Amino acid sequence: MSYVVCEPCRECKYTDCVVVCPCECFYQDSQMLYIDPESCIDCDACLPECPVDAIFQDRAVPTKWQSFIELNATRVAELRDTGWIREKQEPLPGCPSRGK
Repeated sequence: MSYVVCEPCRECKYTDCVVVCPCECFYQDSQMLYIDPESCIDCDACLPECPVDAIFQDRAVPTKWQSFIELNATRVAELRDTGWIREKQEPLPGCPSRGK
C-alpha cells in the first residue's frame, strides 16, 4: 500500500506533508506533488498534514480520482532526477486557504 496525492493538490502544492515524510518520497512538478508508491511505507504521517485533503491511501482514493494512482507512479518515474522535494515551500498563488 501507499498514499496518493489527488486533484485538490493541483495548482496548490502545500508542502506540510513533505517535511513529515520519514521516507522522503515526495516529488513535484509545476502544478502539484506526487508520492513515490515504491518508497511510501504507509505510515500515515502525511495524511493529517494536508490542509486541502488531497492525500488518500491507494485503496481509499475516491472513484472520481482513481486515475491519480497511476499518475503518481508515472510522474514520479518522470521526475526522479529533477523533482524530488523534502523541504517546505510556499504554496502556489491562489491556493485555497487552509481548511484545517
